Amino acid sequence: CSNRLFLLHLLFLSSPSLSTPPLFYSPLGPVFEEQPSSVVYPEGLSKGTVTLNCQARASPAATYRWHVNGTNVPVGDLRYTLVAGNLVISGPQYGSDGGSYQCLAMNRCGTILSRVANLKFGYLHDFSGEGQSPQTVYEGAGAFLACQAPAHYPALSYRWFVNDFPSFVKPDGGRWFVSQVTGNLYLAKAEPNDTASYFCFTTIDMDISTKSTFSKANQLTVQPDANTRKSAPAIKVRFPAETYALAGHTTQLECFAYGNPIPKLRWRKVDGLLPSKAGASAEGPILTLPEITFHDEGVYECEAYNSEGRDKHQGRINVQAQPEWLQVMSDSEVEISSELHWTCVAAGKPRPSIRWLRNGQPLSTQDSGMYQCVAENKHDTIYSNAELRVQVQAPDFRSNPVRRLVPAARGGQVMLECRPRAAPKPTLFWSRGTELLTNSSRVTVTPDGILWIHNISRADEGKYTCFAENYLGKANSTGHLSVRDATKITLAPSNADINQEENVTLQCHASHDPTMDLTFTWAHNGALYMPHFNLSCRPYQGNYPFNTIGDLLIVSGQLSQAGTYSCTAQTVVDSASASAKLVVRGPPGPPGGLVVKNVAETSAELRWSRGYDNHSPIGKYVIMGCSPLSSGWRTMRTEPSNIEGNAESARVVGLLPWMDYEFQVIASNILGSGEPSMSSHTVRTQQAAPTVAPSGLGGGGGDRNELIITWTPMAREYQNGDGFGYILAFRKRNTPTWVVERVSNVESSRYVYSNQSLSPYCPFEVKIKAYNRKGEGPFSQIALVHSAEEEPTVAPLRINATALTAFEMQVSWDPVQHLSIRYWRQHEREAAADRVRTAGLETTARVAGLRPSTRYHVTVLAYNSAGTGPASPKSTVTTRRPPPNRPPGNVFWKTDGSWVTVRWDHVKALGNESAVLGYKVLYKHEGQSALKVLDKGKTSVTLPLPKDNGYVVLEIRSWGEGGDGASISAHLNQEGLISILYHLAATHDICL
Repeated sequence: CSNRLFLLHLLFLSSPSLSTPPLFYSPLGPVFEEQPSSVVYPEGLSKGTVTLNCQARASPAATYRWHVNGTNVPVGDLRYTLVAGNLVISGPQYGSDGGSYQCLAMNRCGTILSRVANLKFGYLHDFSGEGQSPQTVYEGAGAFLACQAPAHYPALSYRWFVNDFPSFVKPDGGRWFVSQVTGNLYLAKAEPNDTASYFCFTTIDMDISTKSTFSKANQLTVQPDANTRKSAPAIKVRFPAETYALAGHTTQLECFAYGNPIPKLRWRKVDGLLPSKAGASAEGPILTLPEITFHDEGVYECEAYNSEGRDKHQGRINVQAQPEWLQVMSDSEVEISSELHWTCVAAGKPRPSIRWLRNGQPLSTQDSGMYQCVAENKHDTIYSNAELRVQVQAPDFRSNPVRRLVPAARGGQVMLECRPRAAPKPTLFWSRGTELLTNSSRVTVTPDGILWIHNISRADEGKYTCFAENYLGKANSTGHLSVRDATKITLAPSNADINQEENVTLQCHASHDPTMDLTFTWAHNGALYMPHFNLSCRPYQGNYPFNTIGDLLIVSGQLSQAGTYSCTAQTVVDSASASAKLVVRGPPGPPGGLVVKNVAETSAELRWSRGYDNHSPIGKYVIMGCSPLSSGWRTMRTEPSNIEGNAESARVVGLLPWMDYEFQVIASNILGSGEPSMSSHTVRTQQAAPTVAPSGLGGGGGDRNELIITWTPMAREYQNGDGFGYILAFRKRNTPTWVVERVSNVESSRYVYSNQSLSPYCPFEVKIKAYNRKGEGPFSQIALVHSAEEEPTVAPLRINATALTAFEMQVSWDPVQHLSIRYWRQHEREAAADRVRTAGLETTARVAGLRPSTRYHVTVLAYNSAGTGPASPKSTVTTRRPPPNRPPGNVFWKTDGSWVTVRWDHVKALGNESAVLGYKVLYKHEGQSALKVLDKGKTSVTLPLPKDNGYVVLEIRSWGEGGDGASISAHLNQEGLISILYHLAATHDICL
C-alpha cells in the first residue's frame, strides 16, 4: 500500500476592513461520468473513425480539451472533431495519430484530467514466402512443427489445419497440442496416418475487425516402424520458471510431453492446494486460472506420466496488481485560514507512487479548485477527484438558530448549543437577560460556544441569548429554558432465575412530569433492545401502552438471554434506569481445548477442558467420532465406558488401525445435552498387521497350463496399514509342498500361475492372507480350485434324433459332460448350423422352433471352459407334417341347468397336413391364471356354468402327430356362450 497525507493550510488574503455578505458556492465542479478507453485500430484503414468518449457532470456545464502525448489536440482540424466531450478522429493514421490521449473537463470551479487512453494500430503481415524443410519422424516418436509467425500487433491466436482449410487439427486424446505462446504444433506420438501437409493459421482481434493469415505448407512424413518402441514422457513445452500474472485476470501455463503410450498430464501446487478454479484444466496441457488472486501465488508443477515413467517441470507464478483505491478524498468545504487533511491510500504491486494535481496541473498553490490524487505503477494509473471550497462570511444564525424552547428536568442538567455559520470562526458568549454568563459551579461556557447548566432549579427558567462576532460582522440568537419534574423509577426489576424454555417477567414502573410523554427502553448486557409483540417470532414482549409501566416478558428463555437487563424510563428532558440479573439454567456449553494424544493402533487418549455448566452441574460426557468410512458422527466406545462430569480425559477404544478420525466431546446435565465441542484435528491411528483374511476365494478356467485364483479385494477398513498386498499359497491336492506368491497391488483380485507341467483340470488347494508394512494377517480357509481344462478330445456316441412334432425333435446320446448340439437343414452349409447347449450329464435334449416337413442333419459335440471337442457322426431326421391351420368351426352350445355342452365340427386335414387325432379344450375361470386342459377324442365337451356373474375363457384346438392346430376362443357366462372372440394359429404344443 501507498499512503499519502495532504495538508492544505488555506489563507484568505484580503483587507481586514473588508465586510461582505455570506459567500456560498452554488456551482459544482466537473465529475466524470464516462472516460476514454484504449483502442486498437487496423493499420491502413483510411476511411474509418475512432471515437474517444469523455462526458462529465458539472454546473455550469463543462467544456472540454484533449491532450495527446502531453500536447493539445488541434480540435477544429478537418480530422479532429469534438462532439459534446467526445473526440472523433477521422481516418486515423499510423505515426501521426498513435499515442496516449487524455480528456480535460473544466468549468469555473476547476479542471480535472481523465484516465489515459492509448490509440494503437493493429497489423498482421503475411508469412514469409519460404516454406520450411520437410520433416520425417518414425512411428511412435514425438515431433513438432514451428509456426514462425510474421510481425504483428496485438497478440495472435494460433490454430493449424491439415492439407485443406478448414480441416483443423484436433487434440485426438492428447496426441496434438498447439502452443498459444509460440504457435508451434506438437505431436506426442506419431502415427503413419499423420503424414500430411500442415499449415499454421494465425488470427488477431482488433476493436472493429479481425484479420487472419496462414503459412506455407509444412510437410510431415511418418515412417512406419514394425517394432515401435515405448518411451517414458519427455516434457517439450515448458512454462517459464517465473510467470508474472495480473490480479483479476486469467493466467495460463502450458505443458506438453512426448511419449509412447501418449502421456497423461496432471498439475499440482507444490506449496499448497491447487485452486479449484482450475477445473478440468488441471489434467490438460494448459492450466487455466481465471480471476487470479494473491492466494494463487506459488510454485506449480506439471507432471507427465505413462506406463513407462514420468517427467516433471516446475515454475513460480508471481501475482502483481494494478493500483486500487483503499481510501479516497471527498469534496470539502472549509473556513478560510483553517487546515484541511486529505488522505489518499492506494494498494498495488509494485507499490504505487502518489502525486497530486490541482486543476489538471502539478500542485503549486492551495486555493479553491479541483484536486486529483494520482496513483500509478507499471500496470495502470488511477485518479481520485475532489472539489475544495473556501468559505468566507459574517456570523449568521438563519440556518442554525438557538433552540426556541429548551425543556430541562429539575435537579438535572441541560446543554444549549450555539452554532452560527461564519468564516473565519467567530467569538461566542452567552447572556441571561442583561447578565453576561461566565463559568461558575453551576454554569459552564465551553470555547466552542456550548452552555451547560447543572443542578437545575425552577429559578433557572428564562431567556438565554448567544452572541457571535468576527471581523466581518455580528449576530445573536435567543432560546427559552423551561424546567420540568424529574423522571424516577418507582418499581425496579428484580433478579430472576429460570430454566431454559421457561417464561419470566421483569417489572419496571416509573413516575414523570405529567406534561411530557414517557417511554421505556430495555438493554441486554448494554445493547439496546426494542420489545416486540409477536410471541411466535420474538422471545420478548413489552406490555403496551406503557404509561408508567414498562414490564418486559421473556418467552421461552434461552441461554443466550442470560445477563444484565437495564430498564430506562425516558422523557425528552431526562431519564432514569434500573437493572437486574437474569440467570438461565440449561444444558452445558461445549467443552473446550480438545486435544488428542497417545494415538495407538486401536485407541487414542482425549483431553479437554470443562465448558460452562450453565448453572446446572455437568453429569457426564459422551465422545463422538467420525472417519472417512462413517456417514456422520457416531458415539464411540470409551474407557471408562461412563465418563463422569468431573472428568477431563478419557480413552477412545475400538478404533480401526491406520484410519483417520476426528472427535467431539458433548457434556450433559439434568437439563439435557449441550452443543458439541469443536472438532479435534484429524489423527490417524497407528498401523497394525491385518487381522482378517480376504474373502471370496475361488478361481478356475483360463488357458491351457494355467491356474487362475480369484478373490475379493480387501476394503480400506481392513488393510490396517500401507504397503498392503496379498500372499497366495497353493498346492496340488494330496501333496505336502505349498507354492507361495506375493501380489503387491491392493486392488488386485486375480492371480494367474502358468506352468507347462500343469495337468488339465487338476485340483489345487488354495489359501490367501493379507500383509502390510507391519506384518501378515491370518490365512483364509482352504478353497479347492481346478487348473484350466483341455478341450474334449472324444466325440459323443450313439446319436439318435427323433421328430416329435412338425416343430420339435428330440436328440439322445451316450453320457458326456457339457454337450453342444448342432443342426442344419438339408441343402444348407454346416457352418450356418444353429446350436443348443446342455449342461451336466443330460443324455437327451429337445430342439424347438423347427420347420415342418423338413429334413435336418444333427451332430453332437462335447464342450468345456477350454473349448469344443470333435463332432459326433451326423444323424438325419425329418420333421412331421404341420397340423391343420384352421380352427374348429361351427361352434354351438346347449345349456342344461348349471351345465353347458359345447359342440364343434370335425377339422379335416389336407393332403400336406398331419391327421387330426383329437382335440384339446383349455379353459379357466375369471380371476384365475392357470389353464385346465381336457384331451377329447370327440367333438364336444360339457362344462359347469360359472357362478356369481363370472365367466369362463374357453379355447378349442385340434392336435395330431404334427402338433397343435389353430384354436378358437370364446367367453361363457351364466347364460351360456356369449361370443366367439378370436382364432389362434398354433406355433407350439400344449403339453398334457
